[in-house]
Amino acid sequence: MTRKEPAKGGASSRPGERRSGARRSRAKGRSRLLRGLGVLAAFAVLACGGFGWVWLKLSGDIGTFSQDGVSKERPDDTGPGENILVIGSDTRSGKNKELGGGEGDIGRSDTAFLLHVYADHRHAVAVSVPRDTLVEIPRCRLPDGSWSEPQPNTMFNAAFTVGQTEKGNPACTQNTVEKLTGLRVDHTVVVDFNGFSELTSVVGGVPVCLPNDIYQRDLSPKRPTRGDLVFHEGLQKVSGQRALDYVRLRHGVGDGSDIGRIKRQQAFVSALLKKVKEKGLTPTKLLPLAEAATGSMTVDPGLGSADKMLSFGLSLKNVDLHNTKFVTVPWRYEGERVAVVQPDADRLWAALKADKPLAGTEKDKPKSGETKNGEKSPDKSAAPLTGAGITVAVRNGTTVPGLAAKAAGILGAGGFTVASTGNATDLTAATTTIGYGPGEKKSATTTAHWFPGAHLTESDTPGITVTLGRTYADDPASAPTAPQSSAPAKPVGSDARSADENPCEDLSYG
Repeated sequence: MTRKEPAKGGASSRPGERRSGARRSRAKGRSRLLRGLGVLAAFAVLACGGFGWVWLKLSGDIGTFSQDGVSKERPDDTGPGENILVIGSDTRSGKNKELGGGEGDIGRSDTAFLLHVYADHRHAVAVSVPRDTLVEIPRCRLPDGSWSEPQPNTMFNAAFTVGQTEKGNPACTQNTVEKLTGLRVDHTVVVDFNGFSELTSVVGGVPVCLPNDIYQRDLSPKRPTRGDLVFHEGLQKVSGQRALDYVRLRHGVGDGSDIGRIKRQQAFVSALLKKVKEKGLTPTKLLPLAEAATGSMTVDPGLGSADKMLSFGLSLKNVDLHNTKFVTVPWRYEGERVAVVQPDADRLWAALKADKPLAGTEKDKPKSGETKNGEKSPDKSAAPLTGAGITVAVRNGTTVPGLAAKAAGILGAGGFTVASTGNATDLTAATTTIGYGPGEKKSATTTAHWFPGAHLTESDTPGITVTLGRTYADDPASAPTAPQSSAPAKPVGSDARSADENPCEDLSYG
């Protein structure tokens, strides 16, 4: 196909909700965030592959999308491993509408990860890309055959909506991932969340674990009352609609962020993979799993036939749970959005391109005093500081104008989320104080590193409030700056989660 000149205005993106202030209806919340858990359903079944007759029987259920929109300006086909882009889609059509499908008739996606399968076919790493990540969306093909203009500094999930079609634009998301990572995507798989819902029922439920009780208002924050108990504290099993409710949960657990929810979803998918493995590899058990997964899949032409799917499944069947890892692209908050942290992200992409094990894998044992990437082990007592995941309010406790805005800008650059700025009730503060609510001392202590000499004070009021004192205005040494650390860079993948981990590990998920 001959590429036409880019057409201006062809692409559009949906405004993203605020990370901490958005309120969603129960149905819309399911539609936008849960179909991503169906994303790994295909991988779970493929990893158990090995029965060609199953794929022959199901090949008619697998749809394909056109490759006409894949960029001609792609990374070189280099590297010994294989990269599979998996996208969670949202549509109001079919059974998805019954489960709370997205509004309107435009295909959307808020969940995506890049699965790297190592050349030894025994290890794999899934890298999640948060939906609010600011990226450059390159030129993408529109329904009329023209090409959109590049969109710099745009939310990642906007790529799937370029062209405003019901089925979305997986080729545009693929182009965006290749632009972001510099890695060539070998295959792209799109899964809708109806497949996920069915799969959780087929396996007989998935074990999940919560640090505290969850009530109806945690699922629907607009409720005027707490409502009934939905999930009890501790280990339990969920499937179908309850599984959807669990993985959409953001409020009432952890720090309430989308990043925390990604961690929880990764833990859930790990448990789902384990359940699929436990079902065994007999044709009788594998067939309903495959039906649940493939009925909701759309793939690139390279996977669009029974023999190709079988070959792909066989290539994954020896990847065990312990060697299946989940990580999130290195990130920090940038206002209400997410920014990619460099050079950490480039180190991650370079490791995958070279097929090198991440620090969180067991592919190679490190030498004494080194990480699995051959780097010197960092001094854990001098870990680099970041404000990621911490929300603060900033108040000017003096009569000097502009102090709160200045501090807020520096804190935002340090990864903090600044909920609000303004003047304190008392404008005679001599020193800077950091007030914190119950259970927030650790975050307040981290915040204090940006304000040398600040005093910490505990109160019954939830949240963290920085009240700037006269010392901040008069003494440049007390001004907030990003704390410096002599610690080496964090090893790539050191925070990876293994698919065989206990679901009760890291209960806060953020």
